[in-house]
Amino acid sequence: MLFLGDDWAEAHHDIELQDEQGAVLVRRRLPEGVTGLARLHALIADHLDDGDDPSMVFVGIETDRGGWVQALIAAGYTVYPINPQQSARYRQRHSTSGAKSDPGDAHVLAEIVRTDRDHHRPATGDSDLAEAVKALARTHQTMIWSKQRQANQLRSMLREFYPAALTAFSDNLAGRDALAVLAVAPTPAAGRALTRTRLVTVLRRAGRQRNLEHRALEILTVLRSEQLELPEPVAAAYGTSITAIATVLHAMTDQITALEAEVESCFGQHPDAEIITSQPGLGTILGARVLAEFGDDPDRFTDAKARRNYAGTSPITRASGTRRIVLARYDRNRRLADALHQQAFCALSTSPGARAFYDAHRAAGATHHAALRALSNRLVGILDGCLRHHTPYDETIAWAHRHALAA
Repeated sequence: MLFLGDDWAEAHHDIELQDEQGAVLVRRRLPEGVTGLARLHALIADHLDDGDDPSMVFVGIETDRGGWVQALIAAGYTVYPINPQQSARYRQRHSTSGAKSDPGDAHVLAEIVRTDRDHHRPATGDSDLAEAVKALARTHQTMIWSKQRQANQLRSMLREFYPAALTAFSDNLAGRDALAVLAVAPTPAAGRALTRTRLVTVLRRAGRQRNLEHRALEILTVLRSEQLELPEPVAAAYGTSITAIATVLHAMTDQITALEAEVESCFGQHPDAEIITSQPGLGTILGARVLAEFGDDPDRFTDAKARRNYAGTSPITRASGTRRIVLARYDRNRRLADALHQQAFCALSTSPGARAFYDAHRAAGATHHAALRALSNRLVGILDGCLRHHTPYDETIAWAHRHALAA
C-alpha cells in the first residue's frame, strides 16, 4: 500500500508519498493541470509492482471536487477528502509551535490516510448527472446569497441618503418594482420629480399587471414626503452608486431565473428525483440541493445515522465528569443545513406527521429552532429509508411508530 498526501494550491500541488511503515518515498512540488497529473502518475507507478491494484494507493487531499480530484478517482486511487479543520488538528500532533508549510501539510495528509483513514470517509462515486446537479444547484444558491448581499448594501446606502425609497420598498428592496423605480429615480430629487403617469409606465414595463394606479400613488406619496437630504453633489454621487447596484441586482435576478430553469431540468432527469420530491417540504430546487450535497452513491452512508451525522442534523454530546450537555451541530455543510432547515419548516404545512412531531417537541419545552432541528433530523432518516429501498414517501408509513406510541 502507498499513502499520498496532496496539499493543493491554485497553481501547484505539494505531494508526499509514503510506504506502509511511514518512510517517505517521494516529496515533490508538481504543477496544476495535465502535466502535473502525468508526473504524479509516473511517480506512483515507480513504486507499484505490475498487477498492483491502484485502489491500494490512498490519497489525502483537502477538497472533494475539481478536475484534479476527479482524475485521481478515475485512475482508481482511493481518495479521502479531509476537512481542513481536521488536518489542522492533526498538524498539532507533530508540532505545537504553530509552524506551517505546504510540504508539511502534505506530510500531515499522508500520515492521516496511513494511520487514521478508518475514521474518514473516502470520496464517493457520484454519477455524472449528480455532479451536474451539484454544479448548478450550488451556483444557483451562491447567486441568491450574492443577491442578498447586494440588497443589503443597497439598503444600507438608501438608509444613509434616501430613506423615503427605503420606506417605499422595505418589503422587497430587490423586487421588480423597487429596481425599476430606482433605475429612473435614484435620488430624492428625481423621486419627487416623478409623475404618476411616468411611474405607472415604469411599473408596467417592470412586469406589474395589477393595482398599477394604486401602487403608483403609494410610492409617490412616500417619495414626496419630507426627509433629511444631503448636499446635491453628494446625493448625485450616491445616486450613481444606487444605479450601479440596482443594475447588478436586476442582472442577478435574471440569471437566478435562468439558473433555476437549468436546475429543474437537470434534476428532473435524475432517477432519484421522484423519490426526493415526494418528501414533505422538498420541491424541485430544495430537492436538487439535497441531492447535490448528499450525492447519489448508494454506498456513501452505511445507515441513517451516518447520513444524519453528515447532514449535521443529529446533536452532539459533551460529557466530562458529572457534567453532560447536548448541543446542536453548527460546524456542518452550510448548503445542506440550509436546505434541510427550509424543508423542515415547509413540511409543517404539508405533513400532519411532521406537524405533530414538531408540536410534541414544542410542548416539551423546545424552542422553535430546536424543534425544527429535531424534525429535520427525523426527515433525513425518512429520506435515507426511501432512497435505500427505492420507495417514494408515504405519510402513513413514515410516522407509523409515532401513531403506535400515541395509541
